Order: sequence, then C-alpha cells, then structure tokens
Amino acid sequence: MNTVSLAPLAVVLPFFGAALAFILIRHTRAQRIISVTILSVTLLLEVILLFSIWETGAQAVNLGGWLPPVGITMVVDQFSALMLVVSSAVSLAVLIYAAGQGMTDGDEDGPISIFHPTYLILVAGVSNAFLAGDLFNLYVGFEILLTASYVLMTLGGTTARIRAGITYVVVSVVSSLLFLITIAMIYAATGTVNMADLAVKLQDLDPGTQLMLHLMLLVAFGIKAAVFPLSFWLPDSYPTAPAPVTAVFAGLLTKVGVYAMVRTETLLFPGDRINTLLMVVAGLTMVVGILGALAQTDIKRMLSFTLVSHIGYMVFGLAVGSVIGIGSAVFYVVHHITIQTSLFLVTGLIERRGGTANMDRLGGLAKLSPLLAVLYFIPAINLGGIPPFSGFLGKLGLLEAGVDLGTPLAYTLVGASVLTSLLTLLVMARVWNRAFWRTPEDAVHPDPILLATGDDGSAVRHSGEVTEKSTGKFSGRGAVDLLPRTMVYPTVGLVALGVSLTVLAGPLFSLSDDAAQDLLDRTPYIEAVLGEGAGQ
Repeated sequence: MNTVSLAPLAVVLPFFGAALAFILIRHTRAQRIISVTILSVTLLLEVILLFSIWETGAQAVNLGGWLPPVGITMVVDQFSALMLVVSSAVSLAVLIYAAGQGMTDGDEDGPISIFHPTYLILVAGVSNAFLAGDLFNLYVGFEILLTASYVLMTLGGTTARIRAGITYVVVSVVSSLLFLITIAMIYAATGTVNMADLAVKLQDLDPGTQLMLHLMLLVAFGIKAAVFPLSFWLPDSYPTAPAPVTAVFAGLLTKVGVYAMVRTETLLFPGDRINTLLMVVAGLTMVVGILGALAQTDIKRMLSFTLVSHIGYMVFGLAVGSVIGIGSAVFYVVHHITIQTSLFLVTGLIERRGGTANMDRLGGLAKLSPLLAVLYFIPAINLGGIPPFSGFLGKLGLLEAGVDLGTPLAYTLVGASVLTSLLTLLVMARVWNRAFWRTPEDAVHPDPILLATGDDGSAVRHSGEVTEKSTGKFSGRGAVDLLPRTMVYPTVGLVALGVSLTVLAGPLFSLSDDAAQDLLDRTPYIEAVLGEGAGQ
C-alpha cells in the first residue's frame, strides 16, 4: 500500500477521537487518554508521511475515487508534510499541558470536558487545511478550525473572554466571507477550484482579473495570518483565552494563514507582480508589531504583539521569492510555531506560580523557581535571535535572501529585520528583569503570593490563597500545587523541541530548501495531481 494513501487519516483520526471524547463527556479521565492516544498516533502517521514524501516527492490522494479536478484531492508535499508534523507535535504537547492543568485543578465537570472534543476538531481542521488540494476544501479546513476556536476561546464564559470572542468571531466571519466570495469568482472565471488545475488555467485570464482575484485572496489570508494592518484583532483576542488555548492559537492558527499565503502565491500566482506590496506589508508588520510589544506590561499581550511582529519575517521571505528566501521562511515558520507556543505555555506557568502575568506585579521568580526561569530563558533568547539558536539561523537566511535581492527596498527590509530582532531581545529581557531577576518587593504592585515567602524563598498557593510553605522547587506536595509535573513535562518537552531545531538545523534547512524549490517550480505539485506532463 502506498504510504500517501494514509494521509486522510491525519484528518479522520482527530474527528474519530473527537466523537469518542464527546460520547465520554462525563468521563474526563477517559477523554484525556483517548485524546492523547489519538494525537500520538496521528503524529506517528505524519512522521511516516514526511519521510516518505522526502524520498518520493509530492503525491496526491483522490478521495472517493473521483479524479481531479472534479473530486476532492489531498496533496502531500514536503511543505505540507513538515507543517503536519510540527503542528501535531505542538498540539500534543499543549493537549498534555491542558489535561494536566485540569487534573491539578480538580476540574472534572467543568469546561475541560468540552475542551477535548473541541480541541481534536481544531486539530482536524488544521490538518485538512494543510492537505487541501482545492480552494473549497481549504475553506472547509479554515471553517472547521475556526468553529472549534470560537468554543475554545470562550471557555469559562467570563466577560473578557466573551467580549474578545465576539471580536474574533466577527473578524473571522468577514475573512471567511471574503474567501468564499473569491472562490466563487475564481470558479466563475475558470470553471474549477482545484489548485493544480487553477495553476494552469489562471494564467489564461486577463491580467486585471488575475490581479483582482490575487489581491482578494491575499486580503482574506492576511486577516487570518494577522499581517499589518489586518492584525488589529489579535492582541485583544488571544490573551483572554485559557493558557493552553492561547498557546495553540498563537502557534498554529496564524501559521495556517501564512501557509495559505505561501501556497497560493507560489502555485496560483507565480512571479513578482505584488512582491513590492508584500515587502512593505512585511516591514510594517515587523516594526509596528514589536513597537506594540514594547508598550505592554502583561506578558500574554506582549507575546501576542511579538507574534504579529514575527509573522513579518515569514512574509519577507515570501516576498523575496527566491529559493533561499522561501526556504528560510519555511524554516522560520517551523521555528516560530515551536518557540511561540513554548513561551505561552511558560507564561501559563508564570501565571500559576506568581498569581499573575502582569510584569508590574511580578518579581523574584528566578529564586522561587529556577526551573521556570530556565524554561523561559531558553525560548526567549531563541525568539530574540541569539546565536546559535534556530531563531538566529532562520533570520540569517532571510537577511541573506534580502541582501542577494539587492534592491533598496530589500535592504530596507534587512534593516527592519535587524531592528525588530534587537527590539524583540529587549522585550524578552524586560520580562526577565522584571518577573525573574528583581525581588518581589521591587515590583510596582507585588502580588501577595510572591510576598508570602520564607527566608529561603519558599511559597505556595492553593485554590488562590497562600496556605502552606514549600520549597517552591519541582518536588513535594506544595510544589506540585504550584508547578504540576503534568504541566511542566510537556513544557520541558516543547522547549527541548525548540532546542532540537538548532541541533537539526542542517537537515531541516535542507528539507526547507527542497520544499521551496518545489514550491517555485510548481511542476511536482501539478503533476502529482493532474498526471505527468500536466505541469509543462
């Protein structure tokens, strides 16, 4: 059996797991076991797919035996396979973290019961978007993940979450409606929505019509990817959600938008017709996003602005349009999914240990919890681009691509990239100095939890109150209340995955460059769907 024929299971398995989890909604322990098992099997399947595609090149699966361009086609190439593996690895870590948080809080009958089936549906939607071989199936993938995200964002039903959820829903609906209208217009103009078929037929359209459809898709995906000036909704929406939800949103949802941009820009609209526009957008996204981060005192809001800012790096690589530019962008997407998710999970631990994520109320965390300090420090300097970490390597590749292009605008983007990286490091250092390095007494409005410490820096919080002394280290009953093993272990694993991107940077860059070469060539993708010779 051809390995690629297993690709639909990347979507089917999470849906199956969601159905089982929903049936067992009153049995939270069984839900956890099913969810973790399903995602683990899905990840293993996707790793097999990645190694298979690395050897054979792009391949397609025609669902139901219907041949393209009529039937539903799923396409697996190096880019989509890599995105599947990274997204599932991150999703699994966040799921274990969330399950651990539920066990620690004793929340057996609360929103966590709804969380598991909804979370698996979100994963299914993300996988469907990465595998979609036609625009309408891509739209379906977006709608699946967005519908699940509406539920996850408003878990708990607090006023802040409902208000943020309304903004998120309105923006998402507008983006989806624009995407759907564009699909209808593309079908009216070409008679197909299959992307391989469109890659051939769109070239026969009037240039003005091509440009209009191109820009409409770019705006729809730009909203989902949160590029400036379409990113206004993100910093007000993501920070209000529970820590695991914020982490998976930050890691995956905007990257699905970036994936759609890269796929359509290279496959459907090749050439450099709007590359200047993309460069301007990339530069503004980087600079405006990081300036917004500098103005924040809440760590989650600060990370939301850095999330927006670093989307600009990916758009920069896409705008350059060379193998090294797009290859570096693919590498940076993988890096950013892992590191940004790690930082949001660490922020959840900071909030749990310190009682808040507000830097004005934090201090002394390095002494109270050295483990937490290490878990923050490693991904923080990685995001800031300190060598030899993957953040530095990805940015170096993007800078090289910009210098190779050699235009004044490209050099301007190189300067903006360096400035953004330095400001990111400054933002990360501010969190370190305020939350970890200074004493709790030096905080502007110190949290009582941090002030209730012994001479040895011990403290404990249980059910929102300081009740007993503990070493504050990762051992003993009190420490488990503060930093539960079930939440720390997946965070450690994700931080280690971020470090492994540096260790495995050579093979990962090789894979990213091969993916970029195929994206720009287009022929492997088109021939995988339509048959040999179709891409000529």
